[in-house]
Amino acid sequence: MSAVTERFLRYVRYDTQSQETSPTCPSTDKQKILGAALAEEMRTMGIVDAHMDEYGYVYGTIPGDPGLPSIGLIAHMDTSPDASGEHVRARVVPYQGEDICLNEQKGIYLRQQDYPNLKNHLGKHLIVTDGTTLLGADDKAGVAEIMTAAERILREGGRHATVKIGFTPDEEIGRGADKFDVRAFGADYAYTADGGPVGEIEYENFNAADARVKVHGLSIHPGSAKDKMVNAQLIAMEFQSLLPVQQRPEYTQGYEGFIHLTGMAGTVEAAELRYIVRDHDMEKFRAKKAVMQAAADFLNRKYGAGTVELEIEDSYFNMKSCIEPCMYVVERAKEAMRAVGMEPVEVPIRGGTDGARLSYMGLPCPNLCTGGENYHGRFEFIPVEDMELCVEMLVRMLRCC
Repeated sequence: MSAVTERFLRYVRYDTQSQETSPTCPSTDKQKILGAALAEEMRTMGIVDAHMDEYGYVYGTIPGDPGLPSIGLIAHMDTSPDASGEHVRARVVPYQGEDICLNEQKGIYLRQQDYPNLKNHLGKHLIVTDGTTLLGADDKAGVAEIMTAAERILREGGRHATVKIGFTPDEEIGRGADKFDVRAFGADYAYTADGGPVGEIEYENFNAADARVKVHGLSIHPGSAKDKMVNAQLIAMEFQSLLPVQQRPEYTQGYEGFIHLTGMAGTVEAAELRYIVRDHDMEKFRAKKAVMQAAADFLNRKYGAGTVELEIEDSYFNMKSCIEPCMYVVERAKEAMRAVGMEPVEVPIRGGTDGARLSYMGLPCPNLCTGGENYHGRFEFIPVEDMELCVEMLVRMLRCC
């Protein structure tokens, strides 16, 4: 078993789900358990300054040639709250094109007809779940690949850049950069290892906002409700009906943005809708927020001022404007990809990454592939061979000069 595979299988046994409703940093204490283990493993490898801070961020340095840049490698330790990350049962399966039985007892299969991307991995060894949890390749694959590349650099020596390693909590809930100490990190530029299929490099992401709609109604006994009751749930439904249907995520792709209803709750007296708003283009992003404001204003004119409260909070912005002035960062990664047999493909991120916020904090930080697919769900998988190739890419990138 390769070093990166062994590490990955070990790391996914840690339950590190983040929790959006938690006010703390990290949002769950269990993330610190993996963080402490990583810091200790780094020290054992010879990274003498490896440590975890009070917020659960793990840092370490491998000194390099003073004539070469200081390059950061960053990955996040938490997994998505979208599916269970507890008691992950991962195993390696040779893939020859047949359906993969993940769980015979429950009749759960990973099928090519459902996931056509499987055909790209014929002959490889896939790490899969038992169909009851996510795998955690997002982003423990990135953690394992960085750790294995660091081990290689330490063992082999030779001329290489100074390596700044950073592992973050809470990326999956949009808070991975909240307490990241860019100045102390000390990198000239960095990369997040938090992408998908091999060859992908990303430096464009969504502009993002969270929106909350609160609707205030008036509850009256239905027997005497005529001309008196104001049903907050119905007004909430009316608000949703005023938003463009074609701007829902299920109708969009590529650079197209969306307004996505993520949660709803309510009674006659009070109702709440929760949304995320996304677009790569800043003007279209602002237009989507304006559409939501117009819907709220319309309903307040119809039902009375204060009936609908709309709160919109920006989360992060497209890193493209931060990366374009220093495209040599992207070119270095592409050079390393080509050197190990990858074909670089620039793709827009239909989501966010720690790198987006870090780029706005003064640390240019494109996103690199890790090899995983079907993230955030029970059918997540990652090929062993692709993880190994990503390690080679990272090592080559640190040695490029």
